[in-house]
Parts: sequence; structure tokens; C-alpha cells
Amino acid sequence: MSDMNVTFWGVRGSIACPQPSHLRYGGNTSCVTVKCGDRLLILDAGTGLRELGQQLGKNPDKPLTMLLTHTHFDHIAGLPFFAPAYSAQTILNIYAGHLKPESSIADTLNRVMAPPFFPISPGTFRAQIAYHDFMAGDTLELGDGITVRTAPLNHPDRATGYRINYKGRSVCYITDTEHPSDGHDQNILGLIAGADLVIYDASYTDESYPRFQGWGHSTWQEGVRLCQLAGVKRLALFHHDPEHDDERLDAIAAEALELWQPTFVAREHEVIAL
Repeated sequence: MSDMNVTFWGVRGSIACPQPSHLRYGGNTSCVTVKCGDRLLILDAGTGLRELGQQLGKNPDKPLTMLLTHTHFDHIAGLPFFAPAYSAQTILNIYAGHLKPESSIADTLNRVMAPPFFPISPGTFRAQIAYHDFMAGDTLELGDGITVRTAPLNHPDRATGYRINYKGRSVCYITDTEHPSDGHDQNILGLIAGADLVIYDASYTDESYPRFQGWGHSTWQEGVRLCQLAGVKRLALFHHDPEHDDERLDAIAAEALELWQPTFVAREHEVIAL
């Protein structure tokens, strides 16, 4: 395995889809890991986080870093079911860049994991958890040669895009963002320039997008356009619409491959070595 690799644990957007028609690509919501040497970075805490936690077990031997794009339910629903959070041996750092100055990630999770929405609070976790709030646009130095650049995304209630740099390789995680009606998002272009892999919000298609304008999501075609302009090496289409079953995603994969060959449709459990 290379020094840096990416694993998809949940690739679905909006709501989990545990049904036969969605099995090949997966029905869990957003969760991706990036392994940098022996450090594990977790991007979002959707329902895919539960299986990741089962794989890690209750006593992971290294500190974990969780980078949240935002706190809509589909991106945090897995956190209460993350087994390592209930072990006193776990060290977990949780980062969010969309809540300051009005709130904080600790306060937000305490509000969500509380009656009448949920029966237990984050206080039930036994892990050594540190909460970190920053402003989208900041650069995070995580140690061990890992640098994370960030940028604001265009999404209701705000969201953050991430670029993880490690040993000359880079992965960008750009999900839950809506592209401008004309031109391209300069924040995203600047963040993804020359990246080895971009994971991009492909909820819609150019044809379906007008029906959902203002909902805060983009299209797979815009992902291709951005990556071509920015000199990106590979593009992973992500955050699949619940209405896009396996057959529909097969068709999108074929169209995308024809338009720009370094494009693929992300599947659960897929591992990409960089």
C-alpha cells in the first residue's frame, strides 16, 4: 500500500438507501478515510462511519482526526454509532470550519444529540475528544507532515472543502457545494489545482440541475469542467442522489468516462492508492 490512500465508506447523499437497487455503489451517506502513513483522517461522519468504526474496533492504536464539511444530518448521522468513540483509549480530534462565530462544533453536536432528537448525548462518549473550530479558508497543520488547506463551499448553512497534502500527494474533498450559474467557483479552482484526486459533489446532472437550483449541490459535468481547468489527475464522483440507483450510476459512469477518462463513480469499500 502507498504512503497515502483513500477508502470510501459512504458515497450517498441526503439519506441512506439500504435497498437492493443501490447495493453495487452503496447506500450509506458520506464518509471517506484518507490514510497518511500511519495517521487516519476521517472526512465526514455519515452512516458509513459505523462500518469504519467496526473495522477499527474500540481501541484504535493511533489518534483519529475527523474533518467535517458541515453538520447536516446525512454528514453526522454515523457519529453516535462510531464504536471507537465509546473507548477511553481512543484519541479523537473533530474539526469544523462552518460554524464560527455564531456557534461551535461541540455546542452543535450537543444540540443534535439531545432529546427529543436523540436519546444519548456526546457526554456518553468515553473517548478523549477535542473539538476544533476554524474558519473556512484557514490552513490546518496536523503534524507528521500532514497539511490541510480549506475553502468555503456554497451550501445552505455553509460548508467547508478540504485539500489534504502529504509527501507530495494531495486529495481534495469537495462535497455539498453548488456551482455558480455562470463561470466557475474560484475558491474550488484554487483549492484543487494540480491535485492527484478530487472527490466532488455529483448529486445532479446538467440536465436535472435546474429543478434543484438553490439546494446546494452540483453536477458531475461541472466536476469534470473544474478538474480539467485545474489540471487535476483523477476525479471521483460522489454524494450520489438517492434517486440514482445502480443502473443510473452505471450510465453516468459510462458518460463520464467518455467525456473525461480520469473520471470514476465512487463505490463503497473502494480503495484508491496515490
